[in-house]
Amino acid sequence: MPTENTREKDAREKRPFRGSKPRKEEKLFDEKVVHIGRVTKVVKGGKRFNFAALVVIGDRKGNVGFGSGKAGEVPDAIKKGIEDAKKNMVKINISGTTIPHEALGHFGAAKVFMRPAVEGTGIIAGGAVRAVFELAGIEDVLSKSLGSNSPINMVRATMDGLLSMRCVDQVATTRGISAEEVWK
Repeated sequence: MPTENTREKDAREKRPFRGSKPRKEEKLFDEKVVHIGRVTKVVKGGKRFNFAALVVIGDRKGNVGFGSGKAGEVPDAIKKGIEDAKKNMVKINISGTTIPHEALGHFGAAKVFMRPAVEGTGIIAGGAVRAVFELAGIEDVLSKSLGSNSPINMVRATMDGLLSMRCVDQVATTRGISAEEVWK
């Protein structure tokens, strides 16, 4: 006849520990919170706070997206931002560790100038622009932000510049010539 201790031990082995959390799925994308804004609404009873989070996600292989989420708590706003960013994922052109050519992206009053750099240079960029480059997988680039410094507009201007990039093969097919003739 089994003793009380062995029965309890068998029961514990069959069911998971009460405090254990379900296993999380693997992350397909890296994420970075670029900006968290606090909005205050004054009501009769006092102040109500809401939070807005700007999040950039990417796989460091040319896929990148951004999104914003708003909620009463910061973690909820970040979750909503990540979900929005997954809906806005785009594929960008990368030449090795840098971008194919110079570009100027703009959105509203924000402008971002970006230029390819030699290997080993690193990412020369400010906060919001740096996040987009890192998560897109661009390792060597020179950039300068011009005009507005609003984080959301900087991210949108950076994405505009990256989406305007075209590789040699795309230019060749558009012109109807070979890739070697483009370089001449």
